[in-house]
This record gives sequence, C-alpha cells and structure tokens, in this order.
Amino acid sequence: MLQHLRAVVVDEWHELLGSKRGVMVELGLSRLKGLAAAEGRKLQTWGISATIGNLDEALEVLLGKDTWSGVTIRAALNKKVALHSILPDEIEKYPWAGHLGIRLVQKALPVIDGSYTTLLFTNTRGQSEIWYHGLLKAEPDLAGVMALHHGSVDAELRIWVEEALHTGTLKIVVCTSSLDLGVDFRPVDTVIQVGSPKGVARFLQRAGRSGHQPDAVSNIWFLPTHSLELVEAAALKTAMHQNLIESRMPVILAYDVLLQYLMTLGVSDGFNSKVIWEEVKGTFCFRELTEEDWQWLLAFLTTGGEALQSYDEFKKLSRDEDFYACYNRQIAMRHRLHIGTIVSDAMLKVKFLSGGYIGVIEESFISRLQPGDAFSLSGRNLEYVMIKDMTVLVRKSSAKRMIVPSWNGGRMPLSANLGKMLRRKFRGGDRRRE
Repeated sequence: MLQHLRAVVVDEWHELLGSKRGVMVELGLSRLKGLAAAEGRKLQTWGISATIGNLDEALEVLLGKDTWSGVTIRAALNKKVALHSILPDEIEKYPWAGHLGIRLVQKALPVIDGSYTTLLFTNTRGQSEIWYHGLLKAEPDLAGVMALHHGSVDAELRIWVEEALHTGTLKIVVCTSSLDLGVDFRPVDTVIQVGSPKGVARFLQRAGRSGHQPDAVSNIWFLPTHSLELVEAAALKTAMHQNLIESRMPVILAYDVLLQYLMTLGVSDGFNSKVIWEEVKGTFCFRELTEEDWQWLLAFLTTGGEALQSYDEFKKLSRDEDFYACYNRQIAMRHRLHIGTIVSDAMLKVKFLSGGYIGVIEESFISRLQPGDAFSLSGRNLEYVMIKDMTVLVRKSSAKRMIVPSWNGGRMPLSANLGKMLRRKFRGGDRRRE
C-alpha cells in the first residue's frame, strides 16, 4: 500500500513532540524512509506546528539523521490576541484556592450572548460537566444550542458537535483540551478560558480557535476560579507579549516504545535486525542506542530475558539468523489489542438499560458508587444501576444532587514558563531575584 508513497505530513507536531506518541511517529517514519530508500526514492517529510519554543529542535526530532536537509518555513504574521478578564464584583470575597469558577456564570452569560459562537474551555472533564449544567440552569434558553465535548463523550456525539460548529448551528460548546487542535472552526468568534490553562502555549492554542483566519483578532476571555488566578492572568498577558512559549522536550531512549515497535514489525512480515538497526539509529530518540542494548532488546523479545525466560508467553519472536518474526497467533492478537503508548485508568463503557451508548468512565470513579447514586456524563443526569460485562448500565435520573465524575487527567501542573512569570508578578517584576 505504501510502495508509491512520496511524502508524509505530520500535523500538530508540537503535541506529539515530548511524548511517547512522538517516539512512535519517529519510528514509523524511519520505516517509511527505509522502504523508500530500498527503491531508490527519498521520502519527503513535512511537519506542521504552532506555539512551540524549541522550533529548531522540533525539526531535528522529526527529521532525525536527515536534519541537514531540513528547512523551516514561518509565516511573517503578527497574530493579534485580545485578552480580556471576567472579574468578580468584590475580589476581596473571592476564594483563594480551589473552586470551579461557577459563581461567575452570570458574568460569562453576557459574553456568550454577545457572541455568534463561543468555545468555553475548562481544564478537566468534571469541570466541563459542572459548567454545562451551570449554564443550562442559569439560562435555560441555551438548551438546543449548547453542547458538551470531552474525551469521555461518545465519539459520534463529538463528531456531531464538530460538524455543528462548522455549520454555525451551535452557540456555545463547553469543552476540554479535546478541542484544542485539529479542527478548523471558522464561525467561532469568542473563547472563554475557565481557570488557569497552566501554560502559555496551551492558552495561545485555545485563543487561536477564535478568529481562525489571517488578520482576524483572536478574542479570549479569562475567567478565574480563585483569586490567585487573577495574578496568573496578568502573568499570561506579559508572557504572551514577550512570546515566552514553552519548549516541548523530546523523549530519549524510550526502550518500551522500541520493544513495542519491534514486536509490531514481527507481527506483520518480520524484520531483518541489521536493516532495522540502521533505521532506528537514524532517529533522534535512539541515536545514542548502543549495540549492546540493541542485542539485549532482541534477546528480551525472543527469550524473555533473564527474569522471564521460564515463561513461554514471553518468547514472543522467533529468530532465524538475523530475521525475527512472530508466528504465535495468540501472542500476535494480544499485541494488536494492546498496542499504544497512552496509559490511563481502566475505562468502562456507559450504556442505558434500554440500549444506547453514552460514553466512558474511569473504573476508579464508578467503583465508589452504590446502585441508585446519580452522576452526570455527557451533560446527562444518570442513575447508576449495575456493572455487567465491563459495562456500566444506567437509567435517566431526575435527582437534583449529582456526583460529578473525576478523571486522573485533571491533575495539571503549572508550566515552567508561566510559573517563572508568576513569580515575577509577585516580586514586583524584579528579575534579579530570579
């Protein structure tokens, strides 16, 4: 299928860089380059990126040993970002920590009503559920023109929301980082960021969802959830003017990803270790890989290593001189079902008793509920009935008190750049004490 491939375009490279998903891309590109070189062709690689501090390093990671032939193309456009703040009437009475900003819902409504389409970003899925219900309670007229979008919402519903944004049929979407990138929203003219985005790059990325065309102004409103975030708003504004954008540090020598990659090659047509060694060494991540470590990796896949050599299920690949392949159908199927580098808590599907898929929820959250407890998901009020066949069965609930789901992905640290600017704000701008 790829024998005539001439070029690969890697979009949103800044999101992949600095993660093991990016290492997967590096290894995949190394194989595609190897296939092209075997036929006397050169694979052209394009990377598209925004809001990144270490652009030159991003180029080096993407191209690997071919960095010498790389060219960086940058648009000479000064993107205008208008940052506004939604402030409480009495700052002295605003909480100093915690909270979700929901007490400012009445302050956000005029911004929403005065805009054609608004994206309201929250940092966590649980917070998005609370804001969805909070806005609906404060202004019932939003029913039918407001939607919820986060990673645990059913994929079909998320696609519908994205299409509705394109056509302009939705007035507001409450969302998380699931709408940070990847989709062009021309009708969106306003973005509201609830709480600190924890980083300058993420804030600019979200601001760019508004006015997503040349010469248009991106309007973003910052809504603090507590008093400390008022200072963060000032720090964000200064960091934006100084173009203090975070760097994404590349991952080095990710042996777990390499083992998975080699297993993937073994499950397909098998591989020649000498050929793949040269390709892997050409990547940025594994350019410091030693011959000794390479042989250990191959031995681990064929024998299980010293610790696991007594167990047959860890003898995954068969070796014939320099050729390695997987001939065990059960091991191959297990690998196909578990491939990937995103690690999260066990997820359970959520369905109505009468049928109908709603989304997914983390097992650690649902295990704390008792039958009859009410919780919210995808903007719906649900009553927990039972777990059957790794599926959470629910029915609609009319209870007024809901438990909002919590996800481990909500634990977000402040970026180094934003933290640095925040310290300067507290120290009155005295850089000498940094």
